[in-house]
Amino acid sequence: MKLEPQQEVILGVDTHLDVHVGVVISEIGQILGTRSVSATSAGYSDLLSWASSFGTLTRAGIEGTGTYGAGLCRFLIDNEITVLEVNRPDRSKRRQQGKSDPTDAESAARAVLSGIATATPKQQSGACEAMRIISVARRSAVKAKTQAINQLRALLVSAPQDIREKLWRAKTGDCVKACAKVRNLGDSVLLQALASTLRSLAKRWLRLAAELVQFDKQLEALTQAHAQQLRSRFGVGPHTAAILLSVAGDNPGRLRNEAALASLCGVNPLPASSGKTTRHRLNRGGSRAANNALWTIAMVRMRSDPRTRAYVNRRTAEGLTSKEIHRCLKRYIVRELFPLIMRDLGKLRENI
Repeated sequence: MKLEPQQEVILGVDTHLDVHVGVVISEIGQILGTRSVSATSAGYSDLLSWASSFGTLTRAGIEGTGTYGAGLCRFLIDNEITVLEVNRPDRSKRRQQGKSDPTDAESAARAVLSGIATATPKQQSGACEAMRIISVARRSAVKAKTQAINQLRALLVSAPQDIREKLWRAKTGDCVKACAKVRNLGDSVLLQALASTLRSLAKRWLRLAAELVQFDKQLEALTQAHAQQLRSRFGVGPHTAAILLSVAGDNPGRLRNEAALASLCGVNPLPASSGKTTRHRLNRGGSRAANNALWTIAMVRMRSDPRTRAYVNRRTAEGLTSKEIHRCLKRYIVRELFPLIMRDLGKLRENI
């Protein structure tokens, strides 16, 4: 079915690794067509040409704009199509309507038409994306490094007493260096396996430690160059600044106000009132990496910042627990850092 060129049509896309499924609907919600294309540049061009043949295409809703749909999202934005990020339908709706790729694509288009979908996707370009990439690698290196030292110490705990006394050190670095120098612990099969395993784990820990030094240097250079406003605040280091900027994204228009950033970081208390009871509950959504970054900043300030320590003492006297004070601090930190993040992002956009 073809519409007049001046009539607007809306594209909804359900994205996957190799194939994307698109559905086009009219202004009144009528389904005009369904098409499956490959997740390649040629497939993106084919999808755009096909959708535009039904009318004037100005808006598109895409599931997974930060993962499988990232390439299509960038392609449509380059072709002056407004792209909105669509969350997958909730479970109750899926139980009623069923689950299929065309159904999900149709739901994405209808979310744009009804105004439910309002989120602007990340553009994934520039310094913020570079910080995100390095932070992802750094996070996995930290986990692997912790796992390596835990395994090494566990082996030493159960090792023969003479070997344990020879290699065990209270400081992690000294313990790793001692195990890295091990060549021979004995002639038995057990001792040979123990020697090679301890040496391998120690060298793995040293390699990961060297990787972390390089990642930290890169984040230091990037944040000093592109996040000067944010880095100027007490307790904000290169790692936490990089995470907050990467979560906020390259385009400052995604975040309308500080409440949006608080929701994105999962530090906004959610109302849970009923009847005569008025209360709020902890928000367990949002980016957990950003939430952890705010937790780190709050912890540093609680230990070393005189202003924060005075606040903690006052709130403790009012009867709040340490966890409750920490949650309040994270929300206040978002309020303080939001305008600084927006300024840094604005400068980044000017330099792109």
